Amino acid sequence: MEKTLDHKIARILADSSVSDFILADAKDGDMGMGVGAPGPNRGTDADRHPVRTYQEYLQSMRDVTNQGLVDIMLMSTSSSEQLTIKEQLFADSSVTPAIRANDTTDIWLGSSGGYSKQPSLPFRTTTIDHAQCGKWQCTPDERKLGADLGLYSITFNNDAHLDREALQAYKDFRIEAEQKQFRHFFEVFVPNAPGSNAPANVADYVNDAIAKTLAGVTSNSRPLFLKIPYFGPAALEALVRYDSQIIVGILGGPSGTTHDSFRMLWEAKKYGARAALFGRKINNSEDQLSTVTVLRAIADGELDAEAAVREYHSLLQKIGIKPDRELKDDLVLTQV
Repeated sequence: MEKTLDHKIARILADSSVSDFILADAKDGDMGMGVGAPGPNRGTDADRHPVRTYQEYLQSMRDVTNQGLVDIMLMSTSSSEQLTIKEQLFADSSVTPAIRANDTTDIWLGSSGGYSKQPSLPFRTTTIDHAQCGKWQCTPDERKLGADLGLYSITFNNDAHLDREALQAYKDFRIEAEQKQFRHFFEVFVPNAPGSNAPANVADYVNDAIAKTLAGVTSNSRPLFLKIPYFGPAALEALVRYDSQIIVGILGGPSGTTHDSFRMLWEAKKYGARAALFGRKINNSEDQLSTVTVLRAIADGELDAEAAVREYHSLLQKIGIKPDRELKDDLVLTQV
């Protein structure tokens, strides 16, 4: 089946003024969050078991994929092996499966440890072959079984030695990906532990790092699109305006009110973003399918942020789910 991602990428690159918007569900949390990745258990046994199981996490991936409103389902390689290779969930779906292609040390979060406080180091648990066919070294035909798209992330810290190491690892990945016809999108985080090297303006620093990184990359190795924090209208517009052939997307960020979530998507699209990847904001919501329904409506220009909050609460009421916040509290903006 034709994938909506491919169709939208082609349209956006041909005409950056089109309204097409790429929406992804980021269900790769088990690559960094540990046992807490599946999210809050909303069942009757929540008092005893506050976190869902991994099997329930997998089921939520099936449910959102079968709903057909996202363009990408981002997973760990182990989740993708089960759903993409063994179950062939995406064979008759318009949704594109993708895997987290690397796991830098600063995303090793979980409920213990302190890796996020140490400067990011490059690392890849998985390999492209395992993503494509579930084993080391695939034949050309076997490469068609699994995912052919991955997310690669870098956290620059304004440190020449550490950042050179990160760029070298990305270069090695790109060369291998090009050889094995594996596509990727590119994520750049804010500096996680720059120390005395902290840049004066983080948004400008991230924009400059992206432009520098991609300047030496030819079209065969370039990412399909970017995933970056939303720093506000000015920084986003500056990056979007810099090169119309770079499709800029935002990451969802930490949980806040529902209005915070929806406002971020609505505003980012207004100022030029053409993609968004939401993880915790979908996974931790009262009802994931209702959340995706409303996110899709915002992305397609059918609802503004405030109307979207009201629609979300209406959907919850129809299916008999009590919201975590009353409507009046959920309409508050806390991340302005």
